[in-house]
Amino acid sequence: MTRRGPRYRVMFRRRREKRTDFRMRKAMIISKAPRLVIRGSLKHMNVQVAEALAIGDRILASANSKNLTSFGWRAPTGNVPAAYLTGYLLGKKAVATGVERAILDIGLAKATVGARIFAALKGAVDAGLQVPCDGSVMPSTDRTNGGHIVEYAGKLQEADPAAYERRFSQYIKDLKPEEVTKHFAQVKEKIDEAFKEGK
Repeated sequence: MTRRGPRYRVMFRRRREKRTDFRMRKAMIISKAPRLVIRGSLKHMNVQVAEALAIGDRILASANSKNLTSFGWRAPTGNVPAAYLTGYLLGKKAVATGVERAILDIGLAKATVGARIFAALKGAVDAGLQVPCDGSVMPSTDRTNGGHIVEYAGKLQEADPAAYERRFSQYIKDLKPEEVTKHFAQVKEKIDEAFKEGK
């Protein structure tokens, strides 16, 4: 039922489009702390540290899951390990530019325990960025490093090889799913190498 009448107030356009919760945004801006902005699509993750100014947000550091390819990432960029590494890369960039602390901004996304959003958050925290949060919402290490993918792939290949080929067709092109955890560790090490002092 559509409400109308003299007291009806039209919502802001971005709220109607379900893109911004202005009440939450106002609370975060009043805190005067930089925001760790995490947004995801089916294929990618985008993580930024933003500072609110009168003229709009100023981006202090940014990382997209596409950037992982420059560190050798060969698996899909929309999974939990990629989300963690994107957050980890962002955390390293933020700390390198002098940002030490931020508050989490997940927009209108649902706060589901263990979701990719919280994998990216865990990556940023592990990289040294201080973000007030409840550790219980973050995925386990076995999920962030792709251990769950390796386990599922092994079971599926044994039970139904045809289904394995279909399900992991995107992985098999560039990387066997059984090698995800090893590959994850290699890419994380390369990120660490890129941000070592003096480099």
